[in-house]
Parts: sequence; structure tokens; C-alpha cells
Amino acid sequence: MTKNKTIPRAEQWDQTFSLIDEGFEFLPGQRDQLGSDLFETRLLGKKAVCIAGEEAAEIFYDTEKFKREGAMPKPLKMSLFGEGSLHGMDGEAHRNRKRTFLSMFTPDRVEELKQMALKHLDAKVDEWEHRDQVVLFDEMQEILTRAGCEWAGVPLQESEVKQRTTEMIDMIDSFGGSLSRFRKGKKARDSHQAWLEKIIKDVRKGKLNPEPNTAAYIMAHHRETNGKKWDTKTAAVELSNSFRPLLATAYFLILGALAMHQHPETAEKLKNGPDSYGHWFAQETRRYYPFVPAMIAKVDKPFLWKGYEFKKNTRVVLDLFGTNRHPDSWDDPNAFIPERFDNWQGSPFAFVPQGGGDHHTGHRCAGEWLTVLVMSSFFEFFAKNIEYDVPEQDLSFSLKRMPTYPKSGFIIENVRKTADYEETLRELNKGFSAVR
Repeated sequence: MTKNKTIPRAEQWDQTFSLIDEGFEFLPGQRDQLGSDLFETRLLGKKAVCIAGEEAAEIFYDTEKFKREGAMPKPLKMSLFGEGSLHGMDGEAHRNRKRTFLSMFTPDRVEELKQMALKHLDAKVDEWEHRDQVVLFDEMQEILTRAGCEWAGVPLQESEVKQRTTEMIDMIDSFGGSLSRFRKGKKARDSHQAWLEKIIKDVRKGKLNPEPNTAAYIMAHHRETNGKKWDTKTAAVELSNSFRPLLATAYFLILGALAMHQHPETAEKLKNGPDSYGHWFAQETRRYYPFVPAMIAKVDKPFLWKGYEFKKNTRVVLDLFGTNRHPDSWDDPNAFIPERFDNWQGSPFAFVPQGGGDHHTGHRCAGEWLTVLVMSSFFEFFAKNIEYDVPEQDLSFSLKRMPTYPKSGFIIENVRKTADYEETLRELNKGFSAVR
């Protein structure tokens, strides 16, 4: 291997607190300051190489070059993903577990979840008509909790809806770097884990009988390639990872509602535009608005890229937010333009809101198309099925907060159904299919 090229290096010895303080702006800011999409820094006391852009993402998601084992920060395992989850695996073990997840996300099952979500949204609208104000972010969380549990075959008592919704949101909210949010997330993870472990045990004992195509059944009875069932803890972790990520969609839904409000022409196109406009709008919402700032992996086999030697076990951080807005891949990247996804033929490495590369063998999210379909149907529902007023409120969102959302939670009032509500709801329930 040739002599290692020198790349820009951050001036601070360790930038962990800068990352926490600056949030989504940290990596793009460093890239601008150093004039490079490739630079060195230190995070959590260890050397890290930061990269961004389409070519960088393609390298990052090359499973021959990188591994996830040992790369994920411990707090994320403790509060969000769970110990021993798919997210920290590599090789055949990862591919085998990924196949288990993909078996649940068939077109029919994805469509079922969309219909379940719309059913719970429809029920909420009946409530909203009689309320003075609605905090939309809170409502989306509850709707997705109900739909996700129903789809996964996880029993959810009415008395525990609020608790389970709060637990999952606290887990998702824990990754932003705040110690208090991590503690809340860890406490929520422990309670959530205990709940799902009991469900796994009850399924195995025959006390619960979920449908065979549900996550509860599949995770309870899954066997590894050696023929052994997962232990109860692992089964519960992966059961959570089958439906808990759906709650993250609440952030995108609220940011999309904000886009409809701030760009009213998009709401009109969602209502009367091309059938595919809802899909374009959902994709642009995922590209434009941030959710996860970066992903981290470790070099598995040394390689040379752009003259720089990536040594074994070096931690590498991919700037997801910066890649989704990279000027080399996107025209006018800082503008909200759903039409850019009309017949979009771009690279899966230029658009990485939920990972990059192949869904089947790589580390791209197995449930990505489920997220897109739910988002598309909800955005069309809001444009076609209801009318509402948006009162004065603080709709700003901070790029320093991870994950971020409008400070007010997006308040709406005077909610009323459109004249053709029932007809358009029926059309939504039959008119969508996963766009791949």
C-alpha cells in the first residue's frame, strides 16, 4: 500500500462535545471549515475519519471494507437498538437476520400496515373535530404506536397506550447526546424490553397466538442457522426493532406537515396533482429534513481511498445529513422540491436517510418502504380529507437538536372533514402500493 496521504485534521483534540452542541450542523460545518469531504478528528477520545457524499457512502456501505461490530457507541445499544441487535452484526450472521426482517416486509404486509395506520388516523380525526386544539406530533406518535403494535401482533391494552408510546419516543429521543435524555431512554428501554420479553414467553407457551406472518410470531419462533431459537432477550430486542422504528416516522410526518404549511403549493399538488406526487413529497421530506446526523462503522480490511489509507479498526463516520444535501449529487440541495423525485434515477448512495446500498445484503433499513408508504398516505390524507387552521406558534426547529421537530409540536385547530371524506379515504386504502 502506498504512503498515506495527509488529510485535514480538526484543530480540537476531541470534538465529542462540539458534535453534541452543534448537532446536524457539526459535520457539514467542519467540512466547510476544512474544505474537504474527508477529514480526521477525535470522538469519544478515539480517532475518527469523517466522510460525506455519494462516493463516500458507497465506500461506507461496502461490507467487504467495513464492519458494524464494535462500532456502535454503547449508549445507543443500551437505550435505542438493544444489546445483540441486527444493527451491530456483520457477514452471514447479519444477512441471515436481515432475511428474517425482510420476510415481514412483503408488499401485502406493508399494505396492511398502511391500512391499519389510516384506520387509526381516521379514528383520531373523529376526536379532533371536537377538540379546541391538537398537538399533531403527540397524535402521530399515538397513531403509529397503535398501528405498529397491531401490525406486529403485539397486544396493546388501552390503559397502556400512553406508557408504551412514551417509552418508544424516549428511546428514539435518547440518541441526541443529552445525558438526561439518555437516562430517560435507558429507563424506557428497560421497561419496553421487559414488556416484550413477557410477550415472547407467552407466545412460546401458547398463551398468546399471534398470526404466523406477524413479527411477534416470527421473532418468538425464529431459529438461527444452527437450529437454535433465540434467547428471550434477543427475540424481544428484535421484536422491538421490527415496529419501534415506525415511531421515528412521527418526526418526518410533522416536518412534512410543516412543509405543507410553509409551501402551500405542495399541499395543493398533494390534493390535485399527479398520483405519484405523494411519493415525491415523502421522499423530499426524508431528504431535506434531518433525522439521523451520521452513521459509524469500523474498517474491517485496510484499503486506500482518495490516496488516504484507512487502517483496520479505524472508526469512520458518514455524514448522512450532508450526503442528502451534497451539491455534487443534488441541484439546489437546500431547497424543498418534491418534483426532483419525478422519475428519479439517482444513486442509492446519494440518498441515504435510512442507510445506503442494498436492502437485502447491506445495512439499508429493511423497513424503509414501509416508512415511505405510510408517509405518502398520511400526507395525501391531510391534503385531501381534512381542513384545519394553524394558529400562531413557534414552528422553528433547531438543527442543533437530534432528532429535531418544530418546537410547538405543530398545533392545529378547527379540524373538519372535507365533503368527500369517506370517498377519498376509500381511495387511499386501495390506491397505494409500495414504490420500489
